[in-house]
Amino acid sequence: MATNLISVVMQFLTPDMIAKIASALGLDRNLAQKAIGGAVPALLAGLADVASTPNGARQLSSTLAQQQPGSLENFKSLIGGSGQNTLVETGSSMLSGLFGGGATDAIAQSIGKFAGFDGGSSKSLLGMLAPVVLGALSQHQRSAGLDASGLASLLGSQKNQITAAIPSGLADQLSAAGLIDSAAGTVRSGAAAASAAGSRVADAAERTIAGASRAAQAATSAASSQWPYWLVALVALGGILWYATGRQPSETVAELPRPAAVQPATGTVGLAPPDLTIGGVNLANQVNSSMSTLRSVLPTITDATSAQAALPKLREAATQLNDVGDLATKLSPEGKSALAKLIAAATPTINQMCDKVLAVPGVGDIAKPTIDELRGKLDALSRA
Repeated sequence: MATNLISVVMQFLTPDMIAKIASALGLDRNLAQKAIGGAVPALLAGLADVASTPNGARQLSSTLAQQQPGSLENFKSLIGGSGQNTLVETGSSMLSGLFGGGATDAIAQSIGKFAGFDGGSSKSLLGMLAPVVLGALSQHQRSAGLDASGLASLLGSQKNQITAAIPSGLADQLSAAGLIDSAAGTVRSGAAAASAAGSRVADAAERTIAGASRAAQAATSAASSQWPYWLVALVALGGILWYATGRQPSETVAELPRPAAVQPATGTVGLAPPDLTIGGVNLANQVNSSMSTLRSVLPTITDATSAQAALPKLREAATQLNDVGDLATKLSPEGKSALAKLIAAATPTINQMCDKVLAVPGVGDIAKPTIDELRGKLDALSRA
C-alpha cells in the first residue's frame, strides 16, 4: 500500500514543533497551526503538479536528492537560532525553483489571508515548511527506493486526495489568485537555483550543529534512525483515509483541518501567468468558474428531470468557455500554451463525469447535445 504523503509530512509537525515555529515567527500558535494545516496539502498539490511532466519529475527528484539524511532533525536546531534566516531563504529558493517565484508568493499570500496574518510572516512560514515537506518526501523516496517516475506516480495517485485536503477557506483564496485548476505546464525556470538551494540547507545545518558535542550528535543520529520505523507503520496503514489514521497512538500529531466538503478534485496548485488576463478578464478565473460549475452540476444529473433542470447551468458553462475561446485568440503564444495546459489538466475528470451522465437511462437524448458542445469546446481550447 502507498504511504499517505500528507501523514508523512504531518508526522513531523507535532504540536511542540508547531509551537516552536509560531514562537520563532511571532505568531499565535493557533493561527500557525491553521496555516500549516492548509499549507502542507497546498505544497504537496504543487509538487504533484510539477511531477506531472517527465522533466518536472526529474527536477523534483534532483531537488529531493539534495536533502541529506537527518536533515529533518537538523531542522529543529535551526528554528529560532542563528540559522533560521538561511533556512527560510533556502526554503523559499527551492519553492521558487520548482513553482516559479510568482506562484510561490501568491501561495504565501493566500495562506496569510486564510490564516489571518501578514504576507511577510506567511512567506517566512512557507520558507520554513519547504525543507520539511521536501525532506519528508526525500526520506520516503530513499526508503521506498523510488526513482523520479516512481515518485511522480505516487504523487499523481494521491493528487485528488491531497487537493481535497486543502481547507475550503484556503481553496477559495487559491482559486481567487488563479492557482487552483492550473496545469503544471513546462518545467519552471530556476532548476539550478533549486538544486543549489538544496545544498545550502545541508551546509547551513552543518554549520549550526558543528559545535555540538558528540553526545548531541549521537542523539541526532538516534532520532534520525527512527524515521524508517514510522514510515513502515504508515505503509501498513496507507489504505485507510488519512484523516482517520493521521496519528500514531504513541505520538500526538498536529490536527489537519478537514475540508467542509470533498468534491471531485481536479485542481492542482501552479502559476496562472499574468498574460492570461485580456481586456480586464482573467481567463484562468473564467475557466476555473466553468469547471467549478460543471463539477457541481454534472453529479446532480440522475434522471431525465434532473437533466432538464441542469441544462441552463451546463449551457452557461458552455457560453463562458466560448467567451474564453474568443478572448484566447488575443493571448501571446506562451499564454495560449498555459491556458491549453490548464484546461487539459481539468478535462479528464469532466469527461468522466459526462460519461456517467450519458450512461443514465433516459438522460442521453436530453443532455447529450449540450455535453457534446462542452466537450468540443474543451477539446478545442486544450489544443490551442
